[in-house]
Amino acid sequence: MRDANPGTILLKDYQAPAYLINRTELHFDLGEEETTVTSRLHLLRSSQEPAALELQGQELELLQVSIDNQVLPDSAYSVTENGLVIHELPEQCVLSCTTRILPQDNTSLEGLYKSQSMFCTQCEAEGFRKISYYLDRPDVMSVFTCTIEADAQRYPVLLSNGNLLETKILSNGRRQVLWHDPIPKPSYLFALVAGDLQHIEDRFLTASGRDVTLRIYVEPKDLEKCDYAMDSLKRSMRWDEEAFGREYDLDIFNIVAVDDFNMGAMENKSLNIFNTSCVLCHPDVTTDQGYQRVEAIVAHEYFHNWSGNRVTCRDWFQLSLKEGFTVFRDAEFSSDMGSRTVKRVEDVSMLRTAQFAEDAGPMAHPVRPESYIEINNFYTLTVYEKGAEVVRMIHTLLGAEKFRKGSDLYFSRHDGQAVTCEDFVCAMEDASGVDLVQFRRWYSQAGTPVLSVRDSYDAANQTYTLEVSQSCPATPGQSEKQPFLIPLALGLLGEAGNLPLRLAGEEPDPETGDNTHKVLMVDAPSQTFVFEGVAEQPVPSLLRGFSAPVRLDYQYTREGLCQLMSRDDDGFVRWDSAQSLALQVIEQVQEQLAESQPLKVDRLLTDACQQLLADESLDPAMVAEMLTLPSENYLAELAGEGAADVELIHRARQAVQKAIGIAVKDQLLARYHSLASDAAYAPNGEQIAARALRNCCLVYLAAGGPEHLPLAASQLQSASNLSDRLAALKVLAFYGEPSASESPLAQFYSDWGHETLVVNQWLQVQAAMPDLGAVDRVRSLMQHADFDIRNPNKVRSLIGGFASANPVNFHRSDGEGYRLLGDVIAELNSINPQTAARLLAPLTKWRYYSGRAELMRAELQRLAELPGLSPDVYEVVTKSL
Repeated sequence: MRDANPGTILLKDYQAPAYLINRTELHFDLGEEETTVTSRLHLLRSSQEPAALELQGQELELLQVSIDNQVLPDSAYSVTENGLVIHELPEQCVLSCTTRILPQDNTSLEGLYKSQSMFCTQCEAEGFRKISYYLDRPDVMSVFTCTIEADAQRYPVLLSNGNLLETKILSNGRRQVLWHDPIPKPSYLFALVAGDLQHIEDRFLTASGRDVTLRIYVEPKDLEKCDYAMDSLKRSMRWDEEAFGREYDLDIFNIVAVDDFNMGAMENKSLNIFNTSCVLCHPDVTTDQGYQRVEAIVAHEYFHNWSGNRVTCRDWFQLSLKEGFTVFRDAEFSSDMGSRTVKRVEDVSMLRTAQFAEDAGPMAHPVRPESYIEINNFYTLTVYEKGAEVVRMIHTLLGAEKFRKGSDLYFSRHDGQAVTCEDFVCAMEDASGVDLVQFRRWYSQAGTPVLSVRDSYDAANQTYTLEVSQSCPATPGQSEKQPFLIPLALGLLGEAGNLPLRLAGEEPDPETGDNTHKVLMVDAPSQTFVFEGVAEQPVPSLLRGFSAPVRLDYQYTREGLCQLMSRDDDGFVRWDSAQSLALQVIEQVQEQLAESQPLKVDRLLTDACQQLLADESLDPAMVAEMLTLPSENYLAELAGEGAADVELIHRARQAVQKAIGIAVKDQLLARYHSLASDAAYAPNGEQIAARALRNCCLVYLAAGGPEHLPLAASQLQSASNLSDRLAALKVLAFYGEPSASESPLAQFYSDWGHETLVVNQWLQVQAAMPDLGAVDRVRSLMQHADFDIRNPNKVRSLIGGFASANPVNFHRSDGEGYRLLGDVIAELNSINPQTAARLLAPLTKWRYYSGRAELMRAELQRLAELPGLSPDVYEVVTKSL
């Protein structure tokens, strides 16, 4: 365990490396008891003055160190807890180090470790230093050669980056391979895999005629679950050529599926390592959402080949340079592969629920942070999702054509370099001629801006005025904020549809006339926009397509929301209006419950639901999204500091859900039966949409009354795919009597206990069940044979599922939910600090909860007092307190 009071790393302290590594030669001797790693680093001093060489290294046993084949005496170097210091070096030399490591004991899943019987690596962000002493920083890019030696029978597959140059069978029953990656990369992109694996193979011909071999390696039992990921990879490669002009640059591209993995996947050059949950697909083990997630993650990691690998980040403060840009790219890909509106709704829903909460919490930070203690804590929604929104706003400001010119310039200008967010924005400016100086504040200022909009209509002059003001709450270290540049997309809805828009003093476009969609540039604390020729009092359609990651403050009437829901031509606004209407109704029911008044759910909401169900011309997936009520976590976050009453929120949401289930029962039943299909399963848009709405109807029917539970039982028995099977199981578990759910859960496990991915879903369902026995059930399941605290997927499913998806039980008044989470974090602190720190997020929101804040804070304080606290957990706990 490292120092419990680690220092803070600051962006302003960045210094270029004193040495560069032109070539890196690695030799791995993999063993069951220990592994020996020998590195030969071809060093070149980059500074004018001689300097000591400080290499990073952790949990390494140094066996030997030499310069130009001359073994160094002990006095020539110093070994510290975090590295190796060579006191004097020539301007150019070859430094050799031999170290001993113990991958089989490495439970942190960083560096080289064993997952079951397989050796694998995870080097991002700073895992390579657990393999060998190295300049483990992204701005040191080197050509890598890797030799791997291992038992030939145990590990018939030996993989690393680049191209396979040589294979040897050694006399001692071992096998040796040599891999060479000709494209310079930082150490975080190094990868190694050794195991008894099988693969599927395909080929891809690039636009310029390069014939690329594609392989996905898995355990033999999973071979039949790879086809969808392979198809997704080929779609991604073709799309990147067409949308961004990016071709693959080597002759082979490998993917490996690993059970024990801290993240979703990793973009190591030419050897992507994936969490099994993000690559394996089969109708029996993968939901529709799982299929879509696999397609998106395969695309994301492949797109990193250019936005992250060929052009990488100078330092870890620039992490969003590769992650935010690549999330934007994979979202565009997914939108082109399916429904653009549904994809946008899904992304915004997650952003508002989780990233906005992050922005409002103790770990709030800019897209480009100014400081960190443990870099693993900054693989956040702010860096990824908000970072993607920042890129999307640049796309909005420039337009598609100029944005493409900007990305082309960025890739050509910086190919083979480690650069900054500023370099990315400068390329966009230079290619487009658009000034983005003020826009850069999105990278440096934390928090979620608030756009307050007030309006007035002058019927005599046919003018409509919008008064727009912006503000941003204080965040840690940033009490005052300068105005952002915010693109506000809008329309005006009239009785006959969306109205033409013309700002005062603006001439109509001779080609297009007056458009019904416009993007306003909000760049001052307050501004006024006047529209002319507005023939009737409109309903404003604001923040269309979610044009900026902001909170919108506009006082819509319920009637106005209903109009937008039913007639606006922007799909996002229609969904957002449905959410806003449901929010208003749920908040009204909360007030009724708090004052012990009779419950009355506004018929405007139930009538709107009825109209949605009756309109078969609408995309069923969109109808399902519009019918789904805001989550309890989102309702708590909207309540503000000290105002979230979790029990009241839970009861109010349940009451509204039940009222809808009763009021529109006939329409729900009709759509449920009409959407049934005996067609063979396919993860295509039409089938996914039908299943989404059908299962949404089933939830409402069950919420409306127990007489509909037999529908769920019948669906569970007859379902031909996991989406329908799991939806039915959830309904029986959530809406039936607790005792009645035991049999379906037991039968489900009996049928699918042999499939790890399905067992994870089974654990997650039970973790989220809202009955009062949840805490005891989760503790019991932690003793189940299929739960392993060392496996991040199991922990995320059971413990993460409980803390994030079961708020009414996590926030129990006796604090036992907090104690359960705290106990797990305390145990994981010494096993896998990265996973432990990520589990802390629900506790960091303690300031929001009425009557629970002190209990949550006490649990954080208990964790803060643990001996041997890892830097990962230490940073989150101390900032939260």
